[in-house]
Amino acid sequence: MIRVAIIDDHAIVRAGLRQYFSEQVDLTVVAEASSGREAIDIVRKGDVDVIVMDLSMPDQSGVDALAAIKARAPDLPVLILSGFPEEHYATTLLRQGASGYLNKECDPEEIVKAIRTVFRGRKYITAGVAELLADGLGAGADKPAHEQLSEREFQVFLRLAKGETIGHMAESMSLSVKTVSTYRTRVMEKMSLASNSDLTYYALKNGLIQ
Repeated sequence: MIRVAIIDDHAIVRAGLRQYFSEQVDLTVVAEASSGREAIDIVRKGDVDVIVMDLSMPDQSGVDALAAIKARAPDLPVLILSGFPEEHYATTLLRQGASGYLNKECDPEEIVKAIRTVFRGRKYITAGVAELLADGLGAGADKPAHEQLSEREFQVFLRLAKGETIGHMAESMSLSVKTVSTYRTRVMEKMSLASNSDLTYYALKNGLIQ
């Protein structure tokens, strides 16, 4: 049996997935969570083979949660199931350790297929994501600015874009204020932006925040 944990802040989504997975002979839902922090607790306890996780959560974004999960359990497959279209996040998160990326509008059968694929240690790449990856290989200079950021820089960028202060970020990410400020400077330089409001505008325009 493939032991699955569902991380989503909407109870109805978790219930729908749990019901569908229960109809599969090789899947069992062993844990559920509604936040990134709860997801880390599940990983800490072990006993899970695949995590299916949303990106938008109240206390900690799926981007931050992914980084924390991969730091604690590098080999644990994390399948992102998001309301954001593939072109907004997929290639960035695959580079940062996600095993696959699916839009919530996909067929439930595809989610099950993806779980089985990542459980076997392979990436699950949809045709749309494969096209995005191929486009990225062929046009390095045309890549969106946020795809040039490292994992940590991308986390800082999203938090700044949502209006989080450097002090709060430093505390919640267990970093010094100076370190976060350095990340902010790098983000601004790499993205050729001048202010936090520029970051917010960029993130909204590119569909990275709602």
